[in-house]
Amino acid sequence: MTPAHLVFATPRKLPRPSTLVGRVVVLDIAFAAAGTGSSFEKVTGPFLAGLGERLAAWVDHHDHNLHPSFRDDPRFTLCTKAVHGACPEMITPEMVARTGPVDTVVCHNDFDGLYAAAKWLLGGVEPYPGADDDARAVDTRTGTLSARGALVDRALRIEGRDDAFLGRAVAWLVGRAADPQVGGEIAAAAARYDATEQRTRDVAGDRYVVSGSVAWCDITDLKPREVDKTELLLLGQKRAPVSVLTDEQNVTLAAAFDSGLDFLAMLGVAGGMPTRVSVPRSREAEVRAVLAKRGLLPT
Repeated sequence: MTPAHLVFATPRKLPRPSTLVGRVVVLDIAFAAAGTGSSFEKVTGPFLAGLGERLAAWVDHHDHNLHPSFRDDPRFTLCTKAVHGACPEMITPEMVARTGPVDTVVCHNDFDGLYAAAKWLLGGVEPYPGADDDARAVDTRTGTLSARGALVDRALRIEGRDDAFLGRAVAWLVGRAADPQVGGEIAAAAARYDATEQRTRDVAGDRYVVSGSVAWCDITDLKPREVDKTELLLLGQKRAPVSVLTDEQNVTLAAAFDSGLDFLAMLGVAGGMPTRVSVPRSREAEVRAVLAKRGLLPT
């Protein structure tokens, strides 16, 4: 099952519906969250209106307060991160068969999204045994990745913004990882991540400041992509339950998937992942006040 088009997107940056061919399935794309410079009304809503009846299915596992509004529309399969840690495990052969033929797959441009797209194109079957577990491990940062999953994860940290590379990676997964040329390309990209990983560890060692239950790191002066922000946040969580990064534009908070913390509720953000939230840098003082109110930062 191969659609005419595979399109990569993010919740804040969706393609123009007029550029999408035929019936469309959307995978692992969260509804845009208010409070992040975008919103459902500005981004997701117009996208849905533009697609109209051409939307065949929307499958996602990120929290959003508007999920109940789509409960009666059979095209939408929506849940929270607590219910499904990753999107691919939500996709079944029955779902794909029920949806019928599609012409375009729009998926999130990350590990979870690529694996969801590959599984959909394979009729709801994993591209390799344990692929669903790998997607869950990456998206929740819990559990242990397989060797193949770890290779793809590291490669995407280097080439994750190259749509051509992402397309080849999905094709490689759909082909059961049998193409040695693409496999070699993925391995080479993964190897290039070593330098970024080391730089990230160096920054974590030099810059994290722990106060109460929060490890805070300011990377305002660093160049874009000089460090791996996801890895930097995880390294912060080894120092304190909550890690916070400030860069030129944003304040990003993160905690363990099973921490029970809900930064969405704490900061009034409408949707996304409860344990990882970014807000504009202008809200830094508010972030500090909220964390102090919860007893996570000293008052």
